[in-house]
Amino acid sequence: MSNIVYRAAGISLVSALAFGLAPAANAQLITHKDLSLGMATTIALTAIETCKANGYSVSAHVLGREGQVIVAMRNENAGLATWENSMKKAYTARTFARSSGEFANGVKGNPNAGALYLTNIVPAQGALPIKIGNETIGAVGISGAPGGEKDEACAKAGIDKVADELK
Repeated sequence: MSNIVYRAAGISLVSALAFGLAPAANAQLITHKDLSLGMATTIALTAIETCKANGYSVSAHVLGREGQVIVAMRNENAGLATWENSMKKAYTARTFARSSGEFANGVKGNPNAGALYLTNIVPAQGALPIKIGNETIGAVGISGAPGGEKDEACAKAGIDKVADELK
């Protein structure tokens, strides 16, 4: 290796040490809680059944901490676009750690809001973040009811079903 490379590496190490970026001697793994498949399934199924009891055929997506799909379900009578829309609503709620309706209100009237250009973001009501305290561990998105407030009510029913376990 040339002296230039050694000097660059030395500068990087000195900079890292100066700014406290070197690994601490007592570094630990990060621990957190995640949604299980069983819990995600309960949330999605409860949301779909709640909507069905009210006469709405919907799709549901439950996403995990990193925005990954854990469970996706669609009532056989739900419209085709509800599948994609429920996922995007859930992704929006997970990404911004707030309801997709709150996000929609926040960008309303601002077609140049940068977040609107991100993949899988949709300004539509119908999804809620899933939280343990202030920590967002996932989201549930519903699409297909006649109005986002009805989608959101079904999503809330799904979360409420497992609320005692979200501690």
